[in-house]
Amino acid sequence: MISENVNEINFKKGLVPAVVVDYATNEVLMLAYVNEESFKKTLESGTTWFFSRSRQKLWNKGETSGHFQYVKEIYVDCDGDTLIFKVDQVGAACHTGNRSCFYRRIL
Repeated sequence: MISENVNEINFKKGLVPAVVVDYATNEVLMLAYVNEESFKKTLESGTTWFFSRSRQKLWNKGETSGHFQYVKEIYVDCDGDTLIFKVDQVGAACHTGNRSCFYRRIL
């Protein structure tokens, strides 16, 4: 069931960052951007849809690779300008083949 908190998402600037987190482990998998259309497609399909800033078009994570992200929960932050998608990840989240895009430690 979709909560009334969905109305708190602020798409006025067009794109909202979405932090994608593994549902079972809470591992951060990736960061991508959603617009209102890709967010609606995510809700309708149950898989993540994003807006590619470089290609200027929508994309469904896993459509090419088969590494789909099945959305279990979505959270919006206190300002309404950032989302967390908690997902069941199939295969790698990163285009490099790594499970997470955040595999290069700095500190």
